Amino acid sequence: MHIHVTRTPLEGVLVIDTDFVRDERGFFVESYHKQRFLEHGISDEFVQDNHSRSSQGVLRGLHYQDATAPMGKLVRCTEGEIFDVAVDLRATSATAGQWFGIQLSGRNMTQMWIPSGFAHGFVTLSEHADIQYKCTGYYTPSAEGTILWSDRDLAIDWPVENPVLSVRDQNGISWKAYLDRPAFS
Repeated sequence: MHIHVTRTPLEGVLVIDTDFVRDERGFFVESYHKQRFLEHGISDEFVQDNHSRSSQGVLRGLHYQDATAPMGKLVRCTEGEIFDVAVDLRATSATAGQWFGIQLSGRNMTQMWIPSGFAHGFVTLSEHADIQYKCTGYYTPSAEGTILWSDRDLAIDWPVENPVLSVRDQNGISWKAYLDRPAFS
């Protein structure tokens, strides 16, 4: 099976569409193939797989791990539908503070590669959604950070008005506060 990689306006963030077979029995997809990913410049080693389920309207993010324990993520939605977002946290990048979003679903099987140096967040659009992501770093609580999902300077066009949020996500820092002590240069 082949992969089709589309570059986004944020350097390093990629949209990955994988050929898959679907028929009356179900489907088959090769969601990760090291050699094919290497051919497209994704050489990171994955050390942890995560799986989360969220109900409709739940927004998670914008989360990151700082440079002391950086983490890239290969994100896919295996059931349901989400709006997935990456925000460039690299303070010296030409696209610092800019975001890219795309709908990921169990139907389209599209994935998004989000390297370290970016915050990640998503909102569930369907009744529920299962999200699976391969990580290049281990979860390290001392390195985690959260930027406020609704920060006006980021101006993310979320497709929901009143999402369901954790306390952590309600209390994320502003983009301006992040820039006072950036986690990535």
